[in-house]
Amino acid sequence: MNRPSLLLTVLLAAASLGASAACATSQEPAGPPADLVLINGRVVTVDESLPEAQAIAVVGQRIADIGSTQDMRRHIGSETEVIDLEGRLVLPGFVEGHGHFTGVGQAQLNLNLMKTRSWEEIVGMVAEAAKAAKPGQWIYGRGWHQEKWTSTPEPNVEGFPTHDALSRVSPDNPVLLTHASGHASFANAKAMELSEVTGGTPNPPGGDFLKDASGRPTGLFRETASRLIRRGEGEPPLGDQERAARARRVLELASQEVLSKGVTSFQDAGSSTEDVDLMKQLIDEGKINNRLWIMLRMSNRALAGSLAKYRMVDYGNGFLTVRGIKKSIDGALGSRGAWLLEPYSDKPGDTGHNTTSIEEIREAAKLAIEHDYQMCVHAIGDRANRETLDMFEEFYEANAGKDLRWRVEHAQHLHPADIPRFGGLGVIASMQGVHCTSDAPYVPARLGARRAEEGAYVWQKLMQSGAVVTNGTDAPVEDVDPIASFHATVSRRTSDGTVFYPDQRMSRMEALKSYTLNGAYAAFEEDSRGSLSKGKYADMVVLSQDIMTVAEEEIPTTEVMYTIVGGKIRYRK
Repeated sequence: MNRPSLLLTVLLAAASLGASAACATSQEPAGPPADLVLINGRVVTVDESLPEAQAIAVVGQRIADIGSTQDMRRHIGSETEVIDLEGRLVLPGFVEGHGHFTGVGQAQLNLNLMKTRSWEEIVGMVAEAAKAAKPGQWIYGRGWHQEKWTSTPEPNVEGFPTHDALSRVSPDNPVLLTHASGHASFANAKAMELSEVTGGTPNPPGGDFLKDASGRPTGLFRETASRLIRRGEGEPPLGDQERAARARRVLELASQEVLSKGVTSFQDAGSSTEDVDLMKQLIDEGKINNRLWIMLRMSNRALAGSLAKYRMVDYGNGFLTVRGIKKSIDGALGSRGAWLLEPYSDKPGDTGHNTTSIEEIREAAKLAIEHDYQMCVHAIGDRANRETLDMFEEFYEANAGKDLRWRVEHAQHLHPADIPRFGGLGVIASMQGVHCTSDAPYVPARLGARRAEEGAYVWQKLMQSGAVVTNGTDAPVEDVDPIASFHATVSRRTSDGTVFYPDQRMSRMEALKSYTLNGAYAAFEEDSRGSLSKGKYADMVVLSQDIMTVAEEEIPTTEVMYTIVGGKIRYRK
């Protein structure tokens, strides 16, 4: 080789080495190796700046990078945990927009009546429980719904059974069975006897209990009347240690349940300061591994003495926030407790119940303004929603320019004139997709065809007004499963195949946003969760199939493979 050729060869080799070195340098992580990397997936981020990706790198609790599998490989170190998704779908962790965390745990310990299809089936379940119970021990259950039964029980009053069959199988055990909505209860004779409820007992304000033609209580208690039943009456009281152990167990069971369903953030619709103290303790101990956002539900006097002390945002690395106040202005439609502008179509003369006075709710709203809490009002009927919006409007006008993000919890049945007010005011519509398909079979009967079409679960009309609509399950009213509620939201298909006013269905992306980023926004948390974006908490769920593309009827068969909160795998199938 002559001298010029040799020189050229050396230069080319040097250039090649330099390029290789530069390439190697470009593949080195800019920071420390990732703790967790997910590769080879389909990542739907709910972030408009990067709608889709293949892989995610996590350092600590936060998303460090997101992009292609090849790009994310440079974050893999010797200690990095790597999950090969094998094409599976990754979504932001689901945000349960309205549920009852303690109730989810308690439901694991009591009779689960959610899937029962007849009164006879419920009586049979109670009979089995009574065989195993000690005399005098209370039997509790929840989840029954008379509109989901395959036949109307006989005898009945207003379609509800009488207590006789239940009382025969549990003569020595008081029984209290809570309606799926939580707005009615059914008691047997022993429970009513211990509670001293007779045909002469007056109805309390905001509730009533049914009687047969002879004036005898049937066992059905609606709204505030359920408080007439003295839970635990006659049982030996639990000791302090037993009570504390049970309370801890309930919360631990709740956390396990929601994580198994892909819920990373749970917005709790009503807890006490005692509940918050225990939640905080269990978070410190690592026993609660989903994020909690709490609405305090207490008397106004208790709120006034507690709000300043208990307000907290992102305690424990984002696992606990307390900044909401919960009040209920009416009841539920199924039990005819929702407060309506016009009487029920199937019960003329009855417009439901105003369960908490407007003045009491207004006083709580003043406390919310004073202590910088969000006001959250349960309102289902059109009268309840109008009264709530009227009240909210007063406070919004008095606090012009302040970002309040007050919430109407449920917002199920609206007068057409009130729909635009949500977007106009900036009030959050905190709704539950699965309630629509559960309630649809009886909504026209309760409201009539006109009111049902104009204002029942009008998601598209609300979004077109500019309102933020969130999603959830109201668990344990429904199963906390976001997949079922997502399916209900995009299909509005009932169990018999009927589609309930299909023009109000959400697209799959709208439904996903309602279950992620919208939920985060409704809690002032959109900067830290709700989408898969650099710098946000690494909260995500991996699903067995792609709910964004599979056939609609296949969505409910989807399973949660991984639930990741703060970069740690909290549930693995």
